[in-house]
Amino acid sequence: MQNYIVAMDRPADMFDRVWEWNALTRFAGDARAGATLGVVSGRRRQGKSFLLQCLCEATGGFYYEAIEATEADSLRHLGQRLAAHVGAPGRIAFDGWPAAVDALLELGRRDEPVVVVLDEFPYLAHASPSLPSIIQAALAQRGERRAASRARLILCGSALSFMGRLLAGDAPLRGRAGLDLVVPTLDYRLAARFWGLEKDPALAMRVHAVVGGTPAYRRQFVADDVPTGPDDFDAWVMRTALDPAVPLFREGRYLLSEEPDLRDKALYHSTLAAVAEGRTTRGKIAAALQRSSQDMGHPLTVLEDAGFLERREDAFRARRPTYHLVEPIIRFYHAISRPTWAQLERPGRADAVWRRAQPTFESRLLGPDFEEICRHWTLRFAAPETIGALVTDVGAGVVYDKSARARLEVDVVAYARGEDEGRRLVLLGEAKWGRRLDVTDLARLRRARTLLADSGLLDPAACRLALFSGAGFSEDLRAEAGADVLLVDLERLYKGE
Repeated sequence: MQNYIVAMDRPADMFDRVWEWNALTRFAGDARAGATLGVVSGRRRQGKSFLLQCLCEATGGFYYEAIEATEADSLRHLGQRLAAHVGAPGRIAFDGWPAAVDALLELGRRDEPVVVVLDEFPYLAHASPSLPSIIQAALAQRGERRAASRARLILCGSALSFMGRLLAGDAPLRGRAGLDLVVPTLDYRLAARFWGLEKDPALAMRVHAVVGGTPAYRRQFVADDVPTGPDDFDAWVMRTALDPAVPLFREGRYLLSEEPDLRDKALYHSTLAAVAEGRTTRGKIAAALQRSSQDMGHPLTVLEDAGFLERREDAFRARRPTYHLVEPIIRFYHAISRPTWAQLERPGRADAVWRRAQPTFESRLLGPDFEEICRHWTLRFAAPETIGALVTDVGAGVVYDKSARARLEVDVVAYARGEDEGRRLVLLGEAKWGRRLDVTDLARLRRARTLLADSGLLDPAACRLALFSGAGFSEDLRAEAGADVLLVDLERLYKGE
């Protein structure tokens, strides 16, 4: 028997997810004897359930989506679904999870592999904390049921803090999984295609600053309402993200409430709000919440583990971390909606709220999102010939100019691996969404490069400069462009390398 069955065609109604589908079908199509375990995780609304439902439909597998319930209710519900799947005349009763797991593995007593999916697995494990250990025992290397089964058991969940611990450290399932798939949000280029906005990068950029690359926000949350053009963007925001009758309006609030590990919701909402207001260091966040810096360690770690915050080190100096909101809709909620919630819940107020919020949207949402997209382009889409090296990591940092008593913020800092396997700095970049860049911006970058060279942090001959702008470049700056100075506009960000 071959180790793998023939690859399965990707469903026609599935947007992209080619890599994820191939990874799932390889795991599902492994024809070798013995039950195997896979884990699928990722932030909410990314289409994990859709992927797994399609996989089960394509293979005749069993898909079970758990509900938030007691252990007894969960087992009863699973028994009903399993009975319907196998065509049993009545409900299959389980006296505990060992019997249920055995029954799931029993589905794989065939010559071909069988996919078995337990979606929303954290619900099951919170009600039955011993469940991971029960699965471990069932999948023991020399276990009889494992050897006799070709079940491809997939555990799926969106609670990132829980799913991240499932295979880590001394967890029961550590070392048991043959698949550990994280389904990411769509990158900004894919998001533009998904919304049908790839021909208008400026509009795609504005939409991304509101909804990011989360697929569900177009399909389920706004019922395929897409701005028809630049002149429709403001109206689109008001009839989607600022309309209390549209699910997207409350999404920023509900995402936090859906995380089972977040106990003190008020504290976590206030922490996210402080970051959305531009307080990105631990000390500033603590001051906004009138707490000590030490008291903020645990909440920040919890929000980071849950995927709401990202901790970033300064690209030039370690141990100077800043915190940033990961999901654009969370930024939108805390910067725009939450401060004006009472107004927005009253009909007819969205227009006035949105007019007053324009400066906030430009500075706290669109500007930072543009910078992040510029870093993403540098890491993912810029050709090695463009940068002068294969970029391995990208960040941002601050250069201190002591003689001028100034802080030079560098929005894009790219590193590559040197011949000695050490990191070397290969690019410094300035990114501005709403301002036309000119030679004064280039002069700032050159000054930053000189200061870093004087500190021994880079070789100026091997470090290029890049200027990113959503509003264009002056003619004198265009005259400076060349191998050493890159000019990257919206067209190049979305289509070029």
